[in-house]
Amino acid sequence: MAMKKGYKQLLEEANSRIETIPVQDALALQGNDDVVFVDIRDVRELDRDGMITGALHAPRGMLEFWVDPESPYHRDVFASGKKFILYCASGWRSALATDRLQEMGLDKVAHIEGGFTAWKEAGGPVSERPKKG
Repeated sequence: MAMKKGYKQLLEEANSRIETIPVQDALALQGNDDVVFVDIRDVRELDRDGMITGALHAPRGMLEFWVDPESPYHRDVFASGKKFILYCASGWRSALATDRLQEMGLDKVAHIEGGFTAWKEAGGPVSERPKKG
């Protein structure tokens, strides 16, 4: 089956419109009160691999709903005016998600080049996912 537009083209288009932060620059931003790292991976990935220390988990499937103030699922953190740095495992989902949030009007949003994999390889701090209960 031929796709009208494949994932490679979607990623190329998204990456041409968004800010991609090299992992070393992202590491330097950790702990900055004006920055929120947002992990958009599935909970199974978080349970298996951990997450960036201090990151907010916002599952990819709920992200647009959590960001939109008119949504019944809105999360106040996304109206904080802070810069949001999204990441996934390799930077593909986060590139597409960053593009979508920017399209929605969230202007202070970027993603980490290479995602969580690059973060871990660069020695960035990783924690277990906080357990609910």
